[in-house]
Amino acid sequence: MARFEAPLQPSHPRHRPPSPSPPASRAELACLEGEIVACGKCPRLVEWRERVATTPKALSTGEPYWARPVPGFGDPDATLVVIGLAPAAHGGNRTGRVFTGDRSGDWLFAALWRAGYASQAQSLARNDGMVLTGAWISTAVRCAPPANRPSPEERDRCLPYLQRELELLTAARVVVGLGGFACDAVARAAGIRPRPRFAHLAEYRFDAKTLLCSYHPSQQNTFTGKLSQAMFDAVFARARALGA
Repeated sequence: MARFEAPLQPSHPRHRPPSPSPPASRAELACLEGEIVACGKCPRLVEWRERVATTPKALSTGEPYWARPVPGFGDPDATLVVIGLAPAAHGGNRTGRVFTGDRSGDWLFAALWRAGYASQAQSLARNDGMVLTGAWISTAVRCAPPANRPSPEERDRCLPYLQRELELLTAARVVVGLGGFACDAVARAAGIRPRPRFAHLAEYRFDAKTLLCSYHPSQQNTFTGKLSQAMFDAVFARARALGA
């Protein structure tokens, strides 16, 4: 059974810094964040995210939950965009930042740190000092879904947020989709045809970008060895090679 391994010392390959995004794009990203946080389009997800906040895990008892849609975050000049499925019920739905405070996030941030995209190997809270350089993290669906299974209708209601996000991240060169659901959402948002077939490290070109597919760093995948640390590191090494 695979376990999360202590991160190795990261390497920070030299790469040309992207041109700063125009002030308009940054302002539009901030506006988009406000729209996402205020969204209440999916009654089932609204009810679930708020109900989860009333039944916290033992370690989170007494801690206020975010219990709202979770926006993307990171470097507006990112060359790498990472898209997950949705916030975790007791992760992003609790902390207010995607992949923050859950086991999948432990794997993701450690890999980004080793690859030189993240300032630290673990992120536990929104105010923990985590800084992403050249990277942006987001999700296909912005609210925690029951059983981690958004419906097609819920995905489609969220899709315009992802479309606008990808348009505003003008320096992006590589989009890593974590799992088949996220890769499919990126393909729908970007209008990739024919629809990509998911496989780990599969690549698909669209516009001036590459969709790079990866297994999701869920406990189901990491504990069983379906996704190893070496396999996950290979994703971000490939992203660097593609220009991210």
